[in-house]
Amino acid sequence: MSDWINTLPDPAQAYLEGRRLDEVECIVADLPGIARGKAVPASKFARQQHFHLPDSIFYQTITGDWGEEGFIERDMILRPDMTTATAAPWTGDWTLQVIHDAFDRDGSPIPFAPRNVLRRVVEMYHERGMKPVVAPEMEFFLVARNLDPAKEIEPMMGRSGRPAAARQAYSMTAVDEFGPVIDDIYDFAEAQGFEIDGITQEGGAGQLEINLRHGSPVKLADEVFFFKRLIREAALKHDCFATFMAKPIEDEPGSSMHVHHSILDARTGENLFSDKDGSETEMFYHFIGGLQKHLPDAIAVLAPYVNSYRRYVKDHAAPINLAWARDNRTTGIRVPLAPPEARRVENRLAGMDCNPYLGIAASLACGLLGIMNQETPDGEFKGDAYAGEADIPRVLGTALDMFDNATDLHDLLGPDFARVYSIVKRAEYEEFLQVISPWEREHLLLNV
Repeated sequence: MSDWINTLPDPAQAYLEGRRLDEVECIVADLPGIARGKAVPASKFARQQHFHLPDSIFYQTITGDWGEEGFIERDMILRPDMTTATAAPWTGDWTLQVIHDAFDRDGSPIPFAPRNVLRRVVEMYHERGMKPVVAPEMEFFLVARNLDPAKEIEPMMGRSGRPAAARQAYSMTAVDEFGPVIDDIYDFAEAQGFEIDGITQEGGAGQLEINLRHGSPVKLADEVFFFKRLIREAALKHDCFATFMAKPIEDEPGSSMHVHHSILDARTGENLFSDKDGSETEMFYHFIGGLQKHLPDAIAVLAPYVNSYRRYVKDHAAPINLAWARDNRTTGIRVPLAPPEARRVENRLAGMDCNPYLGIAASLACGLLGIMNQETPDGEFKGDAYAGEADIPRVLGTALDMFDNATDLHDLLGPDFARVYSIVKRAEYEEFLQVISPWEREHLLLNV
């Protein structure tokens, strides 16, 4: 046991120093990004090289129902990636979490496991001598405990007792409203070895943003996956909920997962978006062109639920089109101010409700298609992009139709993934269409 512990990442070893490990949570992300798996005693984990779960976990909808297509529940082989071993500091005993990779009995990666989908796209960059780098931004709301789905979601009350006090973008006073929760987020992140680049107050009441340092797409997706759980647990300690819904509160802005992209030369480490004289390269423009052309087909992955489309509202902090511009937050594609060596492209379309592995994979895939096909972007946008018309689908059904027809995107993400994803999302959409909303009862019951 001690020899195995000594091979863990440094933060995990530091967490366990002088303590006895009780349990290991063996986890894998399903299509929504929920952690599935098994908790096993540490002594058993030390003896096992893998464990089994049925592949049906990837056919399950967010409501716990199943995609309509018949399938055989085959056992997958789940193997631990020990580089992901990290603390679960909110538990009552000394527990580690370890992300596992999913394989079939022949040792081939399960094609619809989200981490495998992202790995597939990243490998396509590597095959071309490129190394993609990403930096996600995570927005979320701290809200009052909500035990009745019929009741509207309300912001968490901070120290002042006034929800409007927490609606001041970038205000340090607003951040202080939620000091105890934020303190636990920092403490949990430190125990897990995660580096937070900063926490800011966003425009919504109780809405916060956490920025992560740039790095490998798979590593950063792992961190977002871990962070969602970490933040939820920190909130529960203080009698509130953390929600990553795209649009949880009617009159507040939605929550996004902006993803910053750059591409390095795998051999030299130089930024391929910048020439030696500091100017922008053709690859930089091709990447933007790929986002503009292919993101509409990928919206069903970046905005995976009916609620996701409530975020795309004019003048409400979310983009509605695919214009690109330098340092302009009204466009869907933004080029932040940065020196040539840090030149990057920000995709502002993804919602925080998307699976981080799939959202990052889809965004990278669109950019890669642009590079492969040498797509030319539209000219740089000037002015307020909210004044234009929407370039993206506004409802999930339309987004799924576009995704189903995007065979070039399927080639990168994997045809089997595209098939299973569509099955599950259409099943969810059908479930939603059976629900009669309060709006329908209020305005249609006696008026039509």
